[in-house]
Amino acid sequence: MLKKRYLEAFIAEDINKKMAFIGGPRQVGKTTLAATIGEHRSAPTQYLTWDRRADREIIRQEKFAGDAGLIIFDELHKYRGWKNYLKGVYDTIHSRAAIIVTGSARLDLYRRGGDSLFGRYHFFRLHPFSVAELAQPLPRSIPVHGDLAISGAADSLPPFDDLWRWGGFPEPLLARDDRTHRRWQNERIDRLIKEDIRDVELVRDLSGLEILSAVLPAKVGSLLSINALRGDIGVAHKTAALWVDILERFYYHFRIYPWQTTLVKSLRKEPKLYLWDWSALADEGKKLENMVASHLLKLVHFLVDTQGYKADLRFLRDMEGREVDFVVTIDNQPWFAVEVKLADQAVAPVLNYFQERITIPYIYQVIKTPGVDFIQKSTRVISADKFLSWLV
Repeated sequence: MLKKRYLEAFIAEDINKKMAFIGGPRQVGKTTLAATIGEHRSAPTQYLTWDRRADREIIRQEKFAGDAGLIIFDELHKYRGWKNYLKGVYDTIHSRAAIIVTGSARLDLYRRGGDSLFGRYHFFRLHPFSVAELAQPLPRSIPVHGDLAISGAADSLPPFDDLWRWGGFPEPLLARDDRTHRRWQNERIDRLIKEDIRDVELVRDLSGLEILSAVLPAKVGSLLSINALRGDIGVAHKTAALWVDILERFYYHFRIYPWQTTLVKSLRKEPKLYLWDWSALADEGKKLENMVASHLLKLVHFLVDTQGYKADLRFLRDMEGREVDFVVTIDNQPWFAVEVKLADQAVAPVLNYFQERITIPYIYQVIKTPGVDFIQKSTRVISADKFLSWLV
């Protein structure tokens, strides 16, 4: 039985004042989260999805249940003009009914271009389950600027092994079965492209988009060059760039960019790419780096969406190619840096190099080997299961 989701209390509180938009990958649990919030309210909940014909008519005609205390709109972004529609509905009924909007596309991107909903909603990004969410009490806040260490954290956490093998999406994580996991992965990609993307984006070559989705896992952890990518899939640069953007909007992958500072000159500005489902990777080194990246992104999104911090996830790279995997920033200033190694406990020289040039309050070298936790100079070498348990 999976635990109460980490965003539930924040959304339940916010919908008393504004709408809540919940974005996130297909099958990450957005609808279940919204329904659970409704179960804890005194008035009934009305669930309406744009994917069902009968619900589309109710939505168009605004024939909402008179006793509904919460209305959940699912996949409403597929409705042309949904933002203006939602503005009108909110202005009409928000005094008597709360509203949650869920979607498997980037609702925060679709809001751009004259945001008629400004001031009427809060946006939340729901992530897959993480080590901390399965192992620790749910957070109310994260003390930024301080050390991540939490006294009494377990030295070895079983949730790490489950998440490493099955990933953080609820269905395969609950099943803990190889056959279910493989089928779920195949169906997720197929439906993502042939249903979600097809319904919203004007992409004629869906098979080409499928090829791209099969190519991208090999790019995890590396600088992403669109020029190189277009050669792999045999399309124009503009098309390759568009397809990468589309898959990112629908939460297939995410990109992080180098942190720009005058203290370290960076020649290249290409991002690095990671998948939302790290369990799809076979290479253990890439898989661990992706798993850590996903956990760090979840932390950053939590700080932005629930606490209002200007947090970001970046990486460090200079003109000579020296690189640190991740740096989490607050107000564009480094909070902590993370270098990921599969088993190497010797502190990476690049960490000392950047520490001499940039003030980074906390530095961690995270390895998969369990039971490791020591400090050498200014770097804490620590097992992934313990480090990830300190996040969200």
